[in-house]
Amino acid sequence: HRGGPSLDDGLRRPVQRRDIILIERARAGDLDAFNDLVRLYQDSLFALVVRMVPDRDQASDAVQEAFFSAFRNLHGFRGGSVKSWLSRICVNAAMDTQRLRKRRPSQPYPELEDESWQPPAGPDVDPERIAVTAERSRVINEAMTRITGDQRAAIILFDVEGYDYGEIAEMTGVSLGTVKSRIHRGRLALRGILEDRMDLFRG
Repeated sequence: HRGGPSLDDGLRRPVQRRDIILIERARAGDLDAFNDLVRLYQDSLFALVVRMVPDRDQASDAVQEAFFSAFRNLHGFRGGSVKSWLSRICVNAAMDTQRLRKRRPSQPYPELEDESWQPPAGPDVDPERIAVTAERSRVINEAMTRITGDQRAAIILFDVEGYDYGEIAEMTGVSLGTVKSRIHRGRLALRGILEDRMDLFRG
């Protein structure tokens, strides 16, 4: 991920050790070890996939298919971060789902539909600001449905999930230049779509 050292940098090595031990046990036929990996990562992987495949049932199917694929291809793990390896398989499953179904996603940021994440309203909360924020989210979400699935995936992985170009290239199986191009073209397309609504994004 981009940025300087984060608080969880110190935790990464033990996590990686734990994950690699689980992978090795799973390779040796220990189904419980693989189930442990599923339990550890299914929620965060679902959160990633549901941004690309906002139909929650389709997203759930894509994650399940990705875990089956990971289990069948345990020999394909070449070291490094198990989470990145699983994320790559999930991203590919999500993109396959998008290509197969060709359905317009309804909500690229599904958590925005759920107000439970928002802080409780205090006396200083400005109703007009809340209304503008909600409208801004709605407009961005609608615009995201109108760019290509490849561009949407690249923008979500880069801007929302915080992966760098190299990680996205590896996850999506394309070159660094293609990733940069998808992000650039996607942003230009979004800017064009949002041109007549820029009043929402000023101030």
